[in-house]
Amino acid sequence: MSEKVFSIESHSPLEFFGVGDRNLNTIRDLYPKLKIIARGEFLKVIGDPSEVVAFEDFFHLLILHFDRFGSIAESDIRQLAEPGSGNGSLKDSPPDVLVHGRNGVVIKARTANQIKIVESVAKNDMVFAIGPAGTGKTYTAVALAVRALKNREVKRIILTRPAVEAGENLGFLPGDMKEKLDPYMQPLYDALRDMLPPQKLLTYLEDGTIEIAPLAFMRGRTLDNVFAILDEAQNATSSQLKMFLTRMGRSAKFFITGDVTQIDLPRHQQSGLLQASIILKDVPGIDFIMLDESDVLRHKLVTRIIRAYDGVDPRQETKQAKPEAPPAPETPEIS
Repeated sequence: MSEKVFSIESHSPLEFFGVGDRNLNTIRDLYPKLKIIARGEFLKVIGDPSEVVAFEDFFHLLILHFDRFGSIAESDIRQLAEPGSGNGSLKDSPPDVLVHGRNGVVIKARTANQIKIVESVAKNDMVFAIGPAGTGKTYTAVALAVRALKNREVKRIILTRPAVEAGENLGFLPGDMKEKLDPYMQPLYDALRDMLPPQKLLTYLEDGTIEIAPLAFMRGRTLDNVFAILDEAQNATSSQLKMFLTRMGRSAKFFITGDVTQIDLPRHQQSGLLQASIILKDVPGIDFIMLDESDVLRHKLVTRIIRAYDGVDPRQETKQAKPEAPPAPETPEIS
């Protein structure tokens, strides 16, 4: 008899074993000669050595599937258990899919400029995405970072933002420094929660595979073999942005997002993003993607709000969207 213990500590037991152990019972049905015992985040398998070895290969496929798609169903388990299934049963994602989020939700670029971002990251090591709120800059960046991590193209993800107050005073927020800063990082947490199982995300945050920190914490570091994202870069001063950009290690991808219409810096300070868009625009290996209201995927009012703040009469949209009445047919001439 042989015995082996498998760990799923970086995954949620409920999501992996299924509600009411539905997935676990399916696994037991497929391997009736093995005694399979689940205890929290561990799975103990007891049986003939050859059966245990076969189960180990099968379990590896289960983990790969769960990592790729963020969920697993009974039909997936049965398919992966078929002899000779191997990695071929893990269907390749369509080329436009960036990552499979929680519960198998497909996350991909959905607008022309978001597609440009994906193409640009494949060609360049540093990409700036500049555009108004709701255009998917941060979300696309995080999806690209998670994909790079899952594909083992990088070892770590670093997400950072300037901790600049937007009308509120940081000092009056309750809690210690981390608790004061976490609200500034919330959009990054939100994106990650959509793309990674909760337990996996928690593990990544605890072991430093994913680091979320204010921009000031980047000083003096060399960021190598990472996918680094600087969000809200319009609120970085020129010296702060230069500091971040020069942290780039040899094997790194840097992604910078910003909205130049929402600069919260004091009036006497220039936005580093505005300056960088001029200084770095012709540097090889650096690309700038400009997004606009056509990339907004939030409520339709967001697009109208952006147009109104840009000085465009929002009523024009209604007029343009209203189809013109077709011209009356001409009366044919009678010869």
